[in-house]
Amino acid sequence: MELNDIRGGRLDVISEEGEHQDFSRESSTMEACYVIPESGGRTFQRFSVNTNESLRFEPCEDSCPSPTGAEDDVFEKGEFEGEIICVRNQLQGKVAEMENFAGHLEEIFLTVEENFGRQEQHLEQHYNDVLQTLSQRYDERATGLQEEKKSKLESLYSQLLVCGQALDASKVLIETAQEIYRCQDKRLFLKKVMPIINRVEEFAKEDIDLTLATSLEFSTPLADLTDVKTMMDSINIVPAPSAPVINPQLPNSATQTSLHVCWSLFSDDTVEYYELYYRPLLEDTPADSTCAPQESKVKVKETHCTVTDLLPNAQYELWVTATNTTGISPASEKALYMTVPSPPVIKQRECSSCPEAALIRWESGNTNPVDSYTVELSETGTVGTESNITESIVAVPTCQCLIQLQAGRQYFISVRAVNIGGPSERSDAITISTTGTFFYLLEDTAHPCLSMSEDGFTIFYGDEELPITAMAFEDNTFTRCVAILGDLIPVRGRHYWEVEVDEDTEFRVGVAYEDTERDSYLGANSSSWCMRHIRTPSRHKYEFLHNGWSPDLRITVHPVRIGVALDYDSGTLSFFNAHLGQHLHTFRCHFQSYVHPCFSLDNPGALTVHNGIAAPDYTFT
Repeated sequence: MELNDIRGGRLDVISEEGEHQDFSRESSTMEACYVIPESGGRTFQRFSVNTNESLRFEPCEDSCPSPTGAEDDVFEKGEFEGEIICVRNQLQGKVAEMENFAGHLEEIFLTVEENFGRQEQHLEQHYNDVLQTLSQRYDERATGLQEEKKSKLESLYSQLLVCGQALDASKVLIETAQEIYRCQDKRLFLKKVMPIINRVEEFAKEDIDLTLATSLEFSTPLADLTDVKTMMDSINIVPAPSAPVINPQLPNSATQTSLHVCWSLFSDDTVEYYELYYRPLLEDTPADSTCAPQESKVKVKETHCTVTDLLPNAQYELWVTATNTTGISPASEKALYMTVPSPPVIKQRECSSCPEAALIRWESGNTNPVDSYTVELSETGTVGTESNITESIVAVPTCQCLIQLQAGRQYFISVRAVNIGGPSERSDAITISTTGTFFYLLEDTAHPCLSMSEDGFTIFYGDEELPITAMAFEDNTFTRCVAILGDLIPVRGRHYWEVEVDEDTEFRVGVAYEDTERDSYLGANSSSWCMRHIRTPSRHKYEFLHNGWSPDLRITVHPVRIGVALDYDSGTLSFFNAHLGQHLHTFRCHFQSYVHPCFSLDNPGALTVHNGIAAPDYTFT
């Protein structure tokens, strides 16, 4: 029967009983009011129904009621109707309370049904597990009994065969002895009787085991039902949690020394706390497990945790377990997280710039590879302070970046390394000026006889000649010409720098392709253009060499400071007397690729490069 039917039927009964009770009380009251006083002067009392359903007696008036029906004037009908309405309202209130209570019981009923279904499913699962375990135990025991039975029968059969063979042998021996005994030829008898006697004696000496080879009883070991008992005991025990799942590392979820790790538990298991285990994965760790990094763990109650005191740009292996009063869950699958890289280190000696751009080079500074780099630049203010406006160039894949800039400005430039954990701290910033072309000299291209100043802009050719055996030549160094290259200027447009030399110094200055021949003189091949100064006893001689040829020019005023103007767009390379603003010569050539500034000393002396300066107005007119 449904709960609503029960509740409805109960309410109907209550309503009927209430109406019957009201009717009975009304009838009783009316009947009491029409009682006629008996003779003898006794006075009857009438009673009414009060709101609390108790009977109340009231004395009647001194005058007796009229026997002709005048008693209607004595009783006021409205008083009884008000009391009945009051009682009905009370009953309706009680009915409403009972309906609310029934609704609450219905909700409890549904909750009990759900809990019962869940518990029934849990119990059924345990029941099936117990039956499956018992069935396995039965199968194992039956298999053992079958094997034991087979072993006993085989043993008895083997013993039966041995007994049969012994019986057959004795039977043959007896028949042979009887035949000899019946023999009439005494001579033949004496000849055969002795072997038979020997065989009988040998047969008698043989020890035949007549005991049973195996016991007729079967071993009945007690069944190990410990796991079944454990299953039965676990019905009312909260199960151990299932294995958590570590989420993949989210972008920007790490710092240089910390990781924020999140995981999930895809079940309704009760968990008191989690234990997060982690250890670094180092490339140079030996395969021997005893030398592996020691694992650490953190105990937390939430499904996330921030692990601190870690190595920068390091891979960490992490796994997590869940624990409650019953036990510990299996460990999750191991996940790899990475801390943020260390800041890169800008190689200032390998950076170059020009009025329109700058080439920034840096080294990662991290043992593990990073995903990309971010170059940040901000323009300096009027007082040399950094501007609040910062531009970023993201997803730079290598350790260098060519940045387009505005001419005549000064910038602070820094670099960040980025991996899945997030960006590193900023590197130490360098200042880049776009007033003019700026570059450093490449030491790895210098001839062994050259030395450089500390600032990297002056080269020296000493008086002491080094023997060939004392010179260390590399693949990229000049071997014949005492020369050095400046850094590549990978921006088309206009570039200007100046060279300062002593009056007695013989030199070559100009430009050359990156692959110019290292065992050749500057200007003596098709991959270099240069201005050459030769000191003769009578005068200063100047040549403008390319591919070993120079026009016939004479310069009367010796230029101490030479300006070099390179224009990729117009395909010109010009030389000037920087002190006088005098044009000396211009090469006209369509440069197939970017060129390097080049410098050479043909005799002992010094040469200083001045760059990062604005080009004079007369250079590119």
